[in-house]
Amino acid sequence: MIKVILSGYGKMGHMIEAELKRRGIALVEASEDIAATDPATARECVCIDFTTPEAFRKNYPFIATHFKAAVVGTTGWNDIKDQVIDTFLKADTPMIYASNFSLGVNALFKAIEKASALLKDAGYTPEIEEIHHIHKLDAPSGTAKSMAELVKACLGETPEISSIREGEVPGIHTLTLTSACDKLTLRHEAFSREGFAKGAVVAALKTETLQGVHEFSELL
Repeated sequence: MIKVILSGYGKMGHMIEAELKRRGIALVEASEDIAATDPATARECVCIDFTTPEAFRKNYPFIATHFKAAVVGTTGWNDIKDQVIDTFLKADTPMIYASNFSLGVNALFKAIEKASALLKDAGYTPEIEEIHHIHKLDAPSGTAKSMAELVKACLGETPEISSIREGEVPGIHTLTLTSACDKLTLRHEAFSREGFAKGAVVAALKTETLQGVHEFSELL
């Protein structure tokens, strides 16, 4: 069975800790400074990273070099994506990353691909709305950006994204595809962060038999 070290110990970290405990998976450490981890300990563990874009940009070389594998739920580093992937490949450290580890959101991604491809050149205008809690730092969300990339690739149109921050909303993502004749709405609503934690732990378990760097949706 895998052993895990958490990089970041905020609300998501606590949710992941609870999911690890439920599955009987050892949590070796929860760290706010992952680069301070003992290298010998790191080599035996999967790092699950839910920090900030700034922290991940600083720490990913250490994670790639020292850990057995990595699961990255932090977003906001897409501009250095090629560099990050290359670092993990050169270090021969498996990595799974995602803008959202919710199994439901990844089903939404597949639905967006299918619907957008079907409606290509049929006169549909796409729009995306994402709603999150007031503590979320990035806007638009990484999930909304992933949705937009799928729509652009499959529909051939770039959607506008609107971001709303209110209360303690875990996350609501909605794509509307509107024509002169009708409107199609695809929507995912998270009730808590628990779904993200479950997906991240599922990803960590997949690293046991994995090589290379993969987006989570590719593995489902």
